[in-house]
Amino acid sequence: MASTAVAATLGSSSSSSSLNRPCRKSNVKSCSLRTPSILHFRKQSAICTPSITISNPTTRQPEQSTPSPAVVVPQKQQQQQKQQPQKQWNFLQRKAAMALDAVESALVSHERQHSLPKTADPKVQISGNFAPVPEQPVVHNLPVTGEIPDSIQGVYLRNGANPLHEPVAGHHFFDGDGMVHAVQFKKGSVSYSSRFTETNRLVQERNLGRPLFPKAIGELHGHSGIARLLLFYARGACGIVDPSHGTGVANAGLVYFDGHLLAMSEDDFPYHVRVLPSGDLKTVGRYDFDGQLKTTMIAHPKVDPVSGELFALSYDVVQKPYLKYFRVSPDGKKSPDVEISLDQPTMMHDFAITERFVVVPDQQVVFKLPEMIRGGSPVIYDKNKMARFGILDKNAADASNMRWIETPDCFCFHLWNAWEEPETDEVVVIGSCMTPPDSIFNECDESLKSVLSEIRLNLKTGKSTRRPIMSEADQVNLEAGMVNRNLLGRKTQFAYLALAEPWPKVSGFAKVDLSTGEVHKHTYGDQKFGGEPLFLPRDPNSEREDDGHIVAFVHDEKEWKSELQIVNAMNLKLEATVKIPSRVPYGFHGTFIGAKDLERQA
Repeated sequence: MASTAVAATLGSSSSSSSLNRPCRKSNVKSCSLRTPSILHFRKQSAICTPSITISNPTTRQPEQSTPSPAVVVPQKQQQQQKQQPQKQWNFLQRKAAMALDAVESALVSHERQHSLPKTADPKVQISGNFAPVPEQPVVHNLPVTGEIPDSIQGVYLRNGANPLHEPVAGHHFFDGDGMVHAVQFKKGSVSYSSRFTETNRLVQERNLGRPLFPKAIGELHGHSGIARLLLFYARGACGIVDPSHGTGVANAGLVYFDGHLLAMSEDDFPYHVRVLPSGDLKTVGRYDFDGQLKTTMIAHPKVDPVSGELFALSYDVVQKPYLKYFRVSPDGKKSPDVEISLDQPTMMHDFAITERFVVVPDQQVVFKLPEMIRGGSPVIYDKNKMARFGILDKNAADASNMRWIETPDCFCFHLWNAWEEPETDEVVVIGSCMTPPDSIFNECDESLKSVLSEIRLNLKTGKSTRRPIMSEADQVNLEAGMVNRNLLGRKTQFAYLALAEPWPKVSGFAKVDLSTGEVHKHTYGDQKFGGEPLFLPRDPNSEREDDGHIVAFVHDEKEWKSELQIVNAMNLKLEATVKIPSRVPYGFHGTFIGAKDLERQA
């Protein structure tokens, strides 16, 4: 998670000098990725590293008709037709490659003398159903239990992290290569496919047969992280790798805008992915809005449901301006960047919009690259910094009129919605406030807590208030979800959010009344876990905000099979289940493209 300039300089990992140092209590998290199944990768083609094999005798792993869900199909079998001729290296490049490989082997040998933290240990981060899968070419006529609602016509897509190669050293779940999973509903038939997003990074590493780009969170930590950066820059200088066309993984967000399905992570430009008539997926390429985009874009742009405009942020962790804001018209014309002044680079994974404003969080998780020199992680919780939200007119040409309002000790990794209440001169922000703030990135002992909260920003007084929306008795961790996107930026009654328990697994989703705090839950079933719930309106003109359905991928850890559940959003009754022909790992964010929009793809 970073800007293009230093996509490889972020995160926490395996510095030999910092692995065993004590954590501040405020940085501590209890990691629950502790249910290893069987995980196997083929050996790399150059640096020989033993394959990771983890077994859990208490967890049954049934077979299914497709390749074993916990085994990655060998690369030559999986992507034989995608292999591209590797460009021929000259004599000096071959010698340089050998020398740099030897340096990396020594570095890996040194790193393995020290245990990895759970936040960077691949045996933890990609175990069980977090483990990667091979691509699945489109399979049609999937078995359905129940009845698919007539209103669901189009394709549901969900992004996720799916490492192509065995990690050489540290690996965080966020580091994996992007893979999009697609379920198409077409003329009474349902199909499924999953494909890697063909990023510059993935294409090069696939052709070279092993990972060479640094893992932004899992590897770049402390002195060993600096060494990996230098190693990568040396390979780039020798022409062994080419980072000039991006280093990102495109594994986090998905948005459909101006006829383009865009797969995104904030360390690169978006990638344009096309849904084929068959229901299969094809990467078109890196997308810069016809040459207008010059910097990276975060993975959570917002599309205004009324104006059709797209709004986005771009942040840099090395040089000022650390933050930029821009908008794109419905026909693809990008505005000039608005530079927003910040004292230090700050993680901004998400933001919000209202009818008139953009709402920008400037919180306490920051980037301090010199921490790597001192042996630590460059992603830290700065307890001395005052968290705040910035309010800026959507159409502003500069940030001179931006209004900053302090919100003490507030860190929201995701914001679900925001709206204006003119009668009180307030902007209301709905988000999940997470403690410890950096718990996703840095290992410690304090359990993560994610509280659905209402934050009120008073534009007249410059003060803020914050309250938990649910009662203490109903409190559960809520992360990943949405409101009815037809009402984004307007006052909404409901939010649909993942029940992130036992963390980091998702046992179901909650429908929360944002005004009363009343909560209703749908659980996926015994030993069944899923991810982000996606709300699909039945009729955009319906008077009921919750008139629609929730779709979500679900994995049965007992039977080791995956399915798609379709739930009535009004009464939370399961209406249909689609059996998926291969395992779907737990992942990140999704979207839905209606049948008419599919016909208008660029």
